[in-house]
Amino acid sequence: MQDLIGTGVALVTPFNAQGAVDHEALSRIVNHQVDNGVDYLVVLGTTGESVTLSKEEKHEVIKTIKNANDGRLPLVIGVGGNDTAVVVNELKMADLEGFVAVLSVSPAYNKPTQEGIFQHFKAVSEASPLPVILYNVPGRTGSNMAVETVVRLSQFDNVVAIKEAAGDLVQAMNMIQYTPKDFLVISGDDMIA
Repeated sequence: MQDLIGTGVALVTPFNAQGAVDHEALSRIVNHQVDNGVDYLVVLGTTGESVTLSKEEKHEVIKTIKNANDGRLPLVIGVGGNDTAVVVNELKMADLEGFVAVLSVSPAYNKPTQEGIFQHFKAVSEASPLPVILYNVPGRTGSNMAVETVVRLSQFDNVVAIKEAAGDLVQAMNMIQYTPKDFLVISGDDMIA
């Protein structure tokens, strides 16, 4: 997954004064990132308001970003949520053309057990036609993905990375140590960078 080496930016979704997606501003944001040397773009991650956009708005955001990017940088798409069946269905129904990987956040609010997190991501892995990046952000989800769970998930062929945002350097180092050599531990937190 050489496309995921370097700096990936989770794009925000700007809105106008009427509360609609500001597609012109979104295009400017994409061009600003490309022009300033980022290595890949994350579309509809949690920073991109993915949980508050309608299906139609998501479709339009993807279209705007793809058009503005014009193939210049690799694209990662965020597909996550706290309902495993909904996430799996979204992966099966999504048009993932033009994306190199899926970023999927650990379930929020439910506070699943480690086995629950494993089973959720096992289902995501089985449903995804693209490589999967796990996203651990306990400050937002209410639960932390343990190193042991990440190690188990790293054994799936298409689970290729974790965006680690727990803010725990020892945990991140253990993920690096105990996962396969080609498994990426991507910093999702300034402390880990």
